[in-house]
Amino acid sequence: MTHLNSSKHESSRPFPLEELLAKHFGFSTFHAGQREPIEAILNGSDTVVVMPTGAGKSICFQLPAMILDGITLVVSPLISLMKDQVDGLTERGLPATCLNSSLSTEEVTDRIADLRNGKTRLVYVAPERFRNKGFQNLLSNLKVAMIAIDEAHCISQWGHDFRPDYIRLGSVVKQFPTARVMALTATATPEVRTDIAKQLGLGLDGRPEPQVFVRGFRRDTLRLVVSHVSSHTDKMRRIEGVLSRYPTGIIYCSTRKQVDRVGVMLGENKIKHLVYHAGLTPEKREAAQEKFMSGKVPVVVATNAFGMGVDRSDLRFVIHWDVPGSIEAYYQEVGRAGRDGQLSHCELLYNYADVRTQEFFLDGSNPDPNTILQTWAEIYSLLKTGGAQTCSLDEWAEQIRSTDNKITVHTCMGLYERCGLISREIQAGSRCYTTTLIEPSDLTRLKEAMPLLEEKRRRDLRKLDLMLRYVSSRSCRHHFILDYFGDKETIGAACGHCDYCGFDTAIAARAPTETEWPIIQKLLSGVGRMDGRFGRNTIIAVLNGSKAKDIVDRKLNEVSTYGSLADNSPDYLKTIFDELVKAKAIDLSPDQYTVASLTPLGREIAWRRASVNLKWPVQAVHLAGEESDFRRKPQRAGAKNSHKAAAPESFDRVLSAVEENLFDELKTWRKDESFHQGTLPYLVFSNKTLKAIAIVRPKSHAELERVPGVGPAKLEAYGADILRLVERA
Repeated sequence: MTHLNSSKHESSRPFPLEELLAKHFGFSTFHAGQREPIEAILNGSDTVVVMPTGAGKSICFQLPAMILDGITLVVSPLISLMKDQVDGLTERGLPATCLNSSLSTEEVTDRIADLRNGKTRLVYVAPERFRNKGFQNLLSNLKVAMIAIDEAHCISQWGHDFRPDYIRLGSVVKQFPTARVMALTATATPEVRTDIAKQLGLGLDGRPEPQVFVRGFRRDTLRLVVSHVSSHTDKMRRIEGVLSRYPTGIIYCSTRKQVDRVGVMLGENKIKHLVYHAGLTPEKREAAQEKFMSGKVPVVVATNAFGMGVDRSDLRFVIHWDVPGSIEAYYQEVGRAGRDGQLSHCELLYNYADVRTQEFFLDGSNPDPNTILQTWAEIYSLLKTGGAQTCSLDEWAEQIRSTDNKITVHTCMGLYERCGLISREIQAGSRCYTTTLIEPSDLTRLKEAMPLLEEKRRRDLRKLDLMLRYVSSRSCRHHFILDYFGDKETIGAACGHCDYCGFDTAIAARAPTETEWPIIQKLLSGVGRMDGRFGRNTIIAVLNGSKAKDIVDRKLNEVSTYGSLADNSPDYLKTIFDELVKAKAIDLSPDQYTVASLTPLGREIAWRRASVNLKWPVQAVHLAGEESDFRRKPQRAGAKNSHKAAAPESFDRVLSAVEENLFDELKTWRKDESFHQGTLPYLVFSNKTLKAIAIVRPKSHAELERVPGVGPAKLEAYGADILRLVERA
């Protein structure tokens, strides 16, 4: 098997690359890192190209496509990404097209005719397109000069954005032994780069080793910040603060449900925005992206489905509402800001409870052997008795009883296909596959894959662990990321563009003043007195002198440090507490309770036998008599338009007819919710809490959070549903 040499005469002469770049794309010079992979491809080499988002990866395959004899196949993961790139090329008069499920039959026929007639040199397709037998037949009659694979980390079994059909691209490459291959990605560790080449068969079966090009991961335009927050209210405060300085950007959430909830909260705060996730219709997603890209809407709340191909140069911020599952995912998403060379703000809002969402995703993407085999038994039975089935993956998931995690079913179906147990063909214009059973069903390959799957699970766990280490790191964030990707480039002792090194003197880490030392000592003493039994909020409530019922009932008002920091606001103390965690003076347990304990270093700091540098908040003292977050005042009689929750004692009264109706609706909703979760109704909400909600009738997440029995976790899980019920009542 040899490389493409049909144009050997081409590669023997130098190409006037700058002239061709100016002719086809209107640029006078190449960006750093573009020329080398272009020259390699034109000289017949396969390449793996790792370049930061916004560095101009597309030119690396688009320019050679205008030179090589034959067509260039571009594998791209999103229809919107294809459309944007093809529109840009055709506006320049370049012969490019795309084939995807959004096109009519007539449009597809016309574009195929152009391919057959040699009128098109670049054709964009999704990886699923190679399942289509008609497309395979078309390619067999065309001269394929190059295969360019964007978002190539999806190919790797260790890649952070696993997509089953990318795995099939190795067999596609085998079908075109003379075609050059260029695999491109913005984020790939050395390990993932090696795996990409292996999965594509580069350097195997007589194919030469690929040339690997890695442009530095350093991004001086990004200000990297991690903020430890305790509630959705805290997160929204941070977002409002960012928006007051940076008007345009993206807020990333881990789930569709969370996107909708954050969208509601932004609406309550009268922030102009739009939402984007895979649960919307293709038309709504396309309209949302068009509005954002055209500048009609400054803020988008989205899952990670939004961003590939987004090339809006004025993005001034990227906020992560939830912690991402890996540094690869995080760095790719923040890289969508600052493409115009101006500084942009990238803030991750961290709450330990959010980690459970990533753990859920991780479990779904890495099912255990028993679940894989049990799910297969169900799939086999359904296909054996009912024959081939045409439905979406979500519809498959609804039929499976061995797991209630839809992601697990998606993962298993891809695995069964790769192991030769089923075949799947996507249906044009839909998200449905026709799934057919392959007989006889030999489980040998499936069982042989189990050790590899377990290894993948360990690696994914390590990726999440390293993401959490980044969150808690007390070192330069840029250096941490450069080290993770194996990039030896350095940016000095202090990057000047992260919250640790300090990009703003107001928040740079510094030693405490003589006035501030007693605050640190009292706070650390409070942690020590609580003896590793309580979390941050309870400790601060005690230090604040809270008279809340749970504090008094547990006799925490008798602790010697009770009220010792009553003159300082809870938010101020929370910030210092979090800084002391990052400084390793306080240790938090790794479980869901996150109880705090004093470390040996913390004891030394408390005795002032060790120094510490912290980022000090601006507001140190609250107004005399100001209520802490842990104390609730009853509403003043006759107060108008108050957003305060009613006093706890008012919840014991008899409900009015209107309140009773809402109470009944809430109980019906709770019954359905508990049934779906397989839990008891009172574990969702107690009657007392539902009654309080019926009385208060909260209009926002902030008001709902002040209702007794609605903590941050339940606010996140049920807040949007509750507010909808209240609004309809």
